[in-house]
Amino acid sequence: MEYEACRALLESRLKPERYVHSLGVAETAGKLARRFGVDEAKARMAGLLHDNAREFPVASMIEEARRRAIPVTQLDMAMPLLLHAPLGAYRLKELYGIEDAAIAQAVARHTVGGAGMTPLDKIIYFADMIEPGRDYPGVSKLRKLAEEAPLDKILLAAFSESIAFVLQKGQLIHPDTVTARNEILLAGTQA
Repeated sequence: MEYEACRALLESRLKPERYVHSLGVAETAGKLARRFGVDEAKARMAGLLHDNAREFPVASMIEEARRRAIPVTQLDMAMPLLLHAPLGAYRLKELYGIEDAAIAQAVARHTVGGAGMTPLDKIIYFADMIEPGRDYPGVSKLRKLAEEAPLDKILLAAFSESIAFVLQKGQLIHPDTVTARNEILLAGTQA
């Protein structure tokens, strides 16, 4: 399915504010892809569809994941909203006819990151954090980094911001976020 067809289908399935967010992530991902030499069409498509499974109520995400044989961990049981990422990756083929493994992986990793993230994975994770509709303390600093810093430095700041936010709320920290952050530090990127 082409971008415009995917966009129209997504618009018909998501709440208006989630759809507008998805357009913002697609636009931001495209800009970041150009800056970092990543396939812009893939970045825009992954950005557009990253939240496609948000059409499901959080209460049904465990059931929807199990129905598709997506593994559900103890952490997923405690935070079922996180399942929208792997569920969305699965639905790329199921609903949108997209079989591109790189796009699916970027969608699957957009909430918590993971080991061995590709530049596309990193762009979608970060675009979701800084798209124009986001408004939280620190977002302007992250947007400025997006214009001038290397991709790994940007991601290190994003992971640190995310972990600090989760700690402040007293919630569980996903180990994939810690792994992704540690990989960048071990590779020698300095904050």
